[in-house]
Amino acid sequence: MSNPFDFLAPLVELETTISDLESRSAHSHLDVSREVSSLREKLVAETRRLFATLTPWQRVQLSRHPQRPQTTDYIDHMVDDFVPLAGDRMFGDDQAIQCGLGMVGQHRCLIVGQQKGKDVHERRRCNFGMPHPEGYRKAMGKMRMAERFGLSVVCLVNTPGAFPGVEAEERGQSIAIAENIRDMAMLKTPIIVAVIGEGGSGGALGIGIGDRMLMLENSYFSVISPEGCAAILWKDGNKKDIAAERLSLTAVPLKRFGIVDEIIEEPAGGAHRQPIVTAHLMRQAISRQLDELTALSIEALLEARYQKYRKIGQVVEAATTSA
Repeated sequence: MSNPFDFLAPLVELETTISDLESRSAHSHLDVSREVSSLREKLVAETRRLFATLTPWQRVQLSRHPQRPQTTDYIDHMVDDFVPLAGDRMFGDDQAIQCGLGMVGQHRCLIVGQQKGKDVHERRRCNFGMPHPEGYRKAMGKMRMAERFGLSVVCLVNTPGAFPGVEAEERGQSIAIAENIRDMAMLKTPIIVAVIGEGGSGGALGIGIGDRMLMLENSYFSVISPEGCAAILWKDGNKKDIAAERLSLTAVPLKRFGIVDEIIEEPAGGAHRQPIVTAHLMRQAISRQLDELTALSIEALLEARYQKYRKIGQVVEAATTSA
């Protein structure tokens, strides 16, 4: 099977060479500092060149990197005094959606985030990041609590989509997502949505409505995955790279469309290489946005949120000229 991260091979090769030189130097006491310094400069230049020319499909692949930081990583490095909350008070506790209270900078917040899992056991518990309806109901219940206590809401989106299984539909998957979209649109407290990896379809929208949407540069937000789009349009999943380009699902075009408000630049080499630095950049961006939102009255906040979504998807018709 081909490696989905083959495009990173030049960087891996340079890093391996640097590591080998440093290891040999430690054992033989040879001075290779000049060679290592030259290779490190080359690595920095190659990293900048490669990441400046990434295709949409390559960014989708990076959004799925197994070492990419997840919700629990951001909680560990971005949120102070975190207190987890669990359960939807109806069916159970969905591990695919993590909830809890904490401080982001100087702001008291409710954190809601989708978790894929880092090893086989956690991935099974988290259903590979595909929430069930009880996960969305848990998230909405905690958001209503945040509204009552005047807490801001921070949602971290990272899912390939909501779980499409029969049992999820039997428990009201579509209803849970629809109710979350409706209720988040009217929630009387600031809401920040940050796409940290995959933003797949209704699974992302279930916690994806807010006053500001932030997006890491190597993430995506789309109505369908590139593979699914290619299979439907061309009956050929191998055309996923074409689908990724046509969908305009990465941060830059989404900001141009007015869907994304701020793009967070990732550290050199991607978020998976420097997760702690990425979490600190995320905290700075969220704190900055919350400073602006918390200064607004509730009436102004809701009106700005309404206008934000009213402007998305506007159609402008050219004026017709009479004969």
